[in-house]
Amino acid sequence: MSMRAPSRRKKVLLVDDSDTVLLLQRMLLAELGYDAVIAHDGLEALVRAEQERPDLVFLDVLMPHMDGLETCRRLRGREPTRRTPIILCSARTEARSVRACFNSGCTDFVAKPFDGAALVALLRRYLD
Repeated sequence: MSMRAPSRRKKVLLVDDSDTVLLLQRMLLAELGYDAVIAHDGLEALVRAEQERPDLVFLDVLMPHMDGLETCRRLRGREPTRRTPIILCSARTEARSVRACFNSGCTDFVAKPFDGAALVALLRRYLD
């Protein structure tokens, strides 16, 4: 009989100032078998990322206190999250805005409102 340790469920830090968006994202993650950690703004996200060490960060761009671009830059500057996949999301999809997202250090970008199948594909690409 082999004694293999149970595999740890992947953890996703969801950062958005909209409770509705967070609820929908949490339901999707639960359905896919991932654990969700919640933050409502960039400052809270930095604390939660330090505490929880997520496998992926899903980060809104427009938020109070600290926007997603600055949050992404700060996450990239810290050792625990330097190489963690970060997906920035925004309703602003013009080239200049998307370029600003990638310049902040994100791994990928997704447009709001979310396409469910595209979101699932992104999560699986970075977590499976």
